Amino acid sequence: MRRRLVLASQSPRRTELLQKAGFRFSIVAARAAELTSPALTARELTLLNALRKGRSVLSEIEPGAIVLAADTLVEFRGEFLGKPADLGAAKGMLQRLNGKRHRVHTGVYLAEASGKYLVFVESSAVTFKKLSEKGIARYLARVNPLDKAGAYAAQEEGASIIRKIEGSRTNVIGLPLRRTIRALAKFGIRAG
Repeated sequence: MRRRLVLASQSPRRTELLQKAGFRFSIVAARAAELTSPALTARELTLLNALRKGRSVLSEIEPGAIVLAADTLVEFRGEFLGKPADLGAAKGMLQRLNGKRHRVHTGVYLAEASGKYLVFVESSAVTFKKLSEKGIARYLARVNPLDKAGAYAAQEEGASIIRKIEGSRTNVIGLPLRRTIRALAKFGIRAG
């Protein structure tokens, strides 16, 4: 019997990554607000938010189904950059990251109703190209930054702003796919 995978996210990026990898799954929107806390590291915060998202839908799934939840956060010089509130905030984030290196962390939570669970955090380093004000404005005109941590997307016009990614590229997009595939296999979930 095939186990059902439930993605506790409405992120189009996570959906696309899992679909391209060949997974079949359903989506149940998480009902947990993302927390922020200066007392936690970026890695701890992404893991806490992934856990809260996953647990918010865990009670809704049938026995044997697996919940996958994730949370991504950009960290720059100790500051956490989540999703910008408006275009002004998005521009400010891109100006701060301009020509500099930062880290992207994604916390992942996998669980089944029986209580079995697995958690991990993947981190990648991203270096931006040095952009002019016009370059930043062009990027913001082509990409909606409001639903993206750090106001940018590696998969949307990423080559125009990103010089280098060290580590998992899919982690920067929102789900460290290689590691997630290995973790899903531990629950008996495979692509195909």
